[in-house]
Amino acid sequence: MRGLKHPPIEDVAIEHVFHALSDPIRLKIVRRLARDGEAPCNAIDCGRAKSSLSRHYQVLRDAGLIRTRSDGVVRMNALRRDDLERRFPGLLAAVIGAAEAAVADERPD
Repeated sequence: MRGLKHPPIEDVAIEHVFHALSDPIRLKIVRRLARDGEAPCNAIDCGRAKSSLSRHYQVLRDAGLIRTRSDGVVRMNALRRDDLERRFPGLLAAVIGAAEAAVADERPD
């Protein structure tokens, strides 16, 4: 398995972060990683093909939102929570909070 590149947090641009978070699948992945911590790529069922999910993880990684490491043949993903908090204080908490509120609003009473 080839090594994966992660941008230094100083190079992470806010517009790339917002672009990555604008997709519902990627936002779901971020919410799940925020809730559960590190998880393999296949742990989050989004009803998409493996190749599609791989692309979503790549966008999140390229935007600086997640760090991916190999554990044998499995790729484990985690939010770069501390890095993002230093770079954009409060952003991740605000985005996740707003996404959770939106999901709660969609649930039937």
